[in-house]
Amino acid sequence: MSAPVIVALDSGTSVVKAVAFSADGAILATSSRPNVWTALPGGGAEQDMRRTFDDAADVLAALSADLAARFPNAEVVALGITGQGDGTWVIDADGEPLGGGWLWLDARAAAIVEELNASGAAQAVFAHTGTGLSACQQGGQLLWMDRYRPEMLNRAATSFHPKDYLYFRFTGTRATSPCEGNFTFGDYRTRTYQPDVIAALGLSHRRHLLPEIVDGTLQSHPLSAAVAARIGLPAGLPVSLGYVDVLCTALGAGLYGAGADAGVYGAGADAGVSVIGSTGMHIKLVANVADVAPSPAGTGYCMPFPVPGHTIQAQTNMAATLNIDWLADIIADAAALTGGTAGRGEILRALGELALAGRPGAALFHPFISSAGERGPFTDAFARASLIGLDQSVGLKDLARAVFDGLCFASRDCYAAIGGAPADIRVTGGAARSPAIRALLAAALNRPVRVSGQVEAGAAGVAMMAAVCHGLFANMADCAAVWVAPRLEAPLLPDPALVDVYDRLFPLYRDTYAALPHLWRRLHAAREAPNVV
Repeated sequence: MSAPVIVALDSGTSVVKAVAFSADGAILATSSRPNVWTALPGGGAEQDMRRTFDDAADVLAALSADLAARFPNAEVVALGITGQGDGTWVIDADGEPLGGGWLWLDARAAAIVEELNASGAAQAVFAHTGTGLSACQQGGQLLWMDRYRPEMLNRAATSFHPKDYLYFRFTGTRATSPCEGNFTFGDYRTRTYQPDVIAALGLSHRRHLLPEIVDGTLQSHPLSAAVAARIGLPAGLPVSLGYVDVLCTALGAGLYGAGADAGVYGAGADAGVSVIGSTGMHIKLVANVADVAPSPAGTGYCMPFPVPGHTIQAQTNMAATLNIDWLADIIADAAALTGGTAGRGEILRALGELALAGRPGAALFHPFISSAGERGPFTDAFARASLIGLDQSVGLKDLARAVFDGLCFASRDCYAAIGGAPADIRVTGGAARSPAIRALLAAALNRPVRVSGQVEAGAAGVAMMAAVCHGLFANMADCAAVWVAPRLEAPLLPDPALVDVYDRLFPLYRDTYAALPHLWRRLHAAREAPNVV
């Protein structure tokens, strides 16, 4: 007797990954390879679209071969596709890429976003999308292309997000998901494109570039015969277009279907998910769309969730573990001066214990290390990281503590912008493996923190969507009860003494960065001057 298997493709910023799941959510096989993108002058960040498809096809082919060899009775019944969010990938009528795919890391549209904020257009957009404009999103990026590369857009037929392009290559269908379609150009209440949003962005004449909105829990399209032969999966296999990777990660990590008490299942649970990877995403679920309260500051995201009537509110800080990577690289460079050979992995493993030995408040760190600035809970393309409060007593362990604390304060700042942290926080992403991050985050939020044992949460989320669409489960709640709840670990409770310390430090963290925006701009102008790096 054959055993049903769901395959998920998660094409992220760092890694392109394929994962095979059994019907109860267990991982059967994985295949991956590093993703490749290029930084360009002027803040550009692009990815070769053809190579992205080749990488996706290759990891799926390797997965299929492994699955067939180790599980000969396995029957792949559905494929789900998700990937990195935002960005702009443009193709012509024949499906050929028009240049490189712009990533969420691309900052070229920053000045245009500032114009839209100053003119009031951003506010008009936010009224429908509940999402603050930033340079990473397709609205500003398409407007940049319209101004500076109109000849390219005149040849274009469709503008995709990264996962949408892959879906097109696998099925021939030009589509986007409800989450990205609506937080960029639509209304989270109606889950449809909103003409007023497109007009406010100055893109009404480019409306034809926006693909159909398709919900991967309800609709699928067949895998093309040519791609099926290349990747070793059956032609005509149902393919579901997933929501953006961070939302799939939240689904797979326990945002829905397991309440603040791990034994309580169903909708409306007061739980949140923090995805602490290269970037940070802090998410709460709202069961009734009428109860959504977008940030008064006009920042963050409101996205339809793959359960009828449900919406997520999120704030995302541009750089999370990238800050820890930066510190690790500094340490490695310093060690190399005296012949040290410690690699990044070894240093990263040591940094958590080092941070726990450091003094909270010995210095304050603002974790805005990304060259693209910050997007949550405030949007500023010129924001940069800073250390404040140094004196001669501050050593390496204190610096490590400041960086780790800075990430936790950024999480608290993001939750504050969406009404405060929910009662129970699930944490996933690369930093979820760090005991230091879990302990400090619990104290900074004053909430129990729970780790999902699902190590491939993003792939699991889109596989859950495909499983529901294929009929393996009647609804997402039934699927989550099997795939998610049993894999949630026991909660880590906050240390009351450290909670008090962080309650005193958090206002200082916010007040100090709030005083810096005019200095970030002066620093940017100085760096742009001749002979200044």
